[in-house]
Amino acid sequence: MKHIRLLAALALLVTLVSPALAAEAVFPPGVRVGMVPLVGLSRAKTFIGFETEDESVKVLVAELPPEAYGEVMNAFKANPAGTGGIKPESIETAAGTAYYTAENAKNGASIVRRYSMILSGGTFSGYVAVQVPENASKIYTDDAVRQMFASAVIRKEVPVEEQLGLMPFKVSDLSDFKHVRTLAPNAGILLADGDEKTGFEAAPFMVIGLMGSAPTQPEDRGRYAEQAARSIPGVRNWRITMSEPVRIDGMAGYETRLDATSGKDNTPVTVVQWLRFGGGQNSLRIIGSAPRDEWTKAFPRFRAVRDGIQPQ
Repeated sequence: MKHIRLLAALALLVTLVSPALAAEAVFPPGVRVGMVPLVGLSRAKTFIGFETEDESVKVLVAELPPEAYGEVMNAFKANPAGTGGIKPESIETAAGTAYYTAENAKNGASIVRRYSMILSGGTFSGYVAVQVPENASKIYTDDAVRQMFASAVIRKEVPVEEQLGLMPFKVSDLSDFKHVRTLAPNAGILLADGDEKTGFEAAPFMVIGLMGSAPTQPEDRGRYAEQAARSIPGVRNWRITMSEPVRIDGMAGYETRLDATSGKDNTPVTVVQWLRFGGGQNSLRIIGSAPRDEWTKAFPRFRAVRDGIQPQ
């Protein structure tokens, strides 16, 4: 009899669960933050997140550095009343405690309600921004948005196939890199042996992406390649050791190498940058970095990835 009463209680509990909480979370392509979108919201066409069919209600989903969550949490604890009439609120999610704000604002001449939420993903911070125009506020209320925020979840990894499918190029050879991470959907991707915890610079890694410009004249490519190499993020005390034109998959390109230091431990690294010019406004940029004592083994892996990249 006790078992029957227990089953009856569980059945009653299931019927009382909110439909939003019972539904499965949806992860926008390329990010590790998901949630149960409110009715009428579907995958956005021009950004990462969700929107209504008329594109008036927008839900942006993004990943921020891990310290962003701690900064918001500390600010909340230091001043729980908020500032400027905007009071932060805490909310419990499957990923832990999140913090969000709601405020009225203007989008041009229109009045909108804006919400921002941040939660911890461990090695990153999840960020969600919502904008609701005044004429949709009776459907997308404060309580409704809060319910959507409460449904937020974190996934450990984004499937590799999903990440590669977001790129404007195909990567057919991953050369046994352990981790793949989208840097910017439709723009760049990271292949690495290290991760956010151990640091990327202490092991071989590659960054592949498009540059939004390309020299129109072949004689300008050398100068352009060297300028691009000098702007590689995180590289310090660099010294260019070679820079010369090459052919990459039958197309004009440029190879530049440099010795430098990188990372918080000032790891001595050797870096190679390949630029592939396709005759259009963009150029493909491929960067490979390895600790100097691992360069000999890493370079063939970099070449294998480079030679397997094709237009999407």
